[in-house]
Amino acid sequence: MIQIQNLIKKFDKHTSLDDVSININNGDSIALMGANGAGKTTLVRAMLGFYHTDGGAISIDGLDPIKDREQVLRKISFVPQLPPPIKLSVAELIEFVSRSSDTSADDIKRFAIELKLEIDANMGKSFFSLSGGMKQKLLIAISLARRSDIIIYDEPTANLDPVARDDFYRVLKAQSEAKVLLFVTHRIEEMQNMTNRQIYMDMGKIITDQKTK
Repeated sequence: MIQIQNLIKKFDKHTSLDDVSININNGDSIALMGANGAGKTTLVRAMLGFYHTDGGAISIDGLDPIKDREQVLRKISFVPQLPPPIKLSVAELIEFVSRSSDTSADDIKRFAIELKLEIDANMGKSFFSLSGGMKQKLLIAISLARRSDIIIYDEPTANLDPVARDDFYRVLKAQSEAKVLLFVTHRIEEMQNMTNRQIYMDMGKIITDQKTK
């Protein structure tokens, strides 16, 4: 599904990714860990086609994230740690996602309700005005409704209270479709029941990559 070979990314004199190679298969559920500055975010952004790299190659189901970016982004749902400053109302955002990615608006609402987001009461509100937890729940609901082959969550529970975290794991675990799940996380104790592989990065390198199940 994802092949990363000898990837290098530099910012001026700083090497953010230093000869990184990873193969990720369908069904892998990965905890990507490491200290701030280890290269995790750079790796994810390279997979999404945000960066031209300085060496190596990335293939997403046979596609290049730069040359085939539109097709690649149709295969990936990404939920960032910090929700983007979207000025659309909740209703407008759901309609936009539904039309642009052929996603069922009803599915988005259903997942939002499963995450205990009072979606109907907030349809007229600006996404930007929602609390951090509400934004996160809606973005997670969208990621699940899109039924992408690959879902990337960057610290997905950072803005959620303990009950909402439990809801997130429950809803995610109930999805039976085989896919790639990649969690950028510091909460490995929470992720142990959700992942079957742990990758640890430091100073732009893969330090460990081990199967856990």
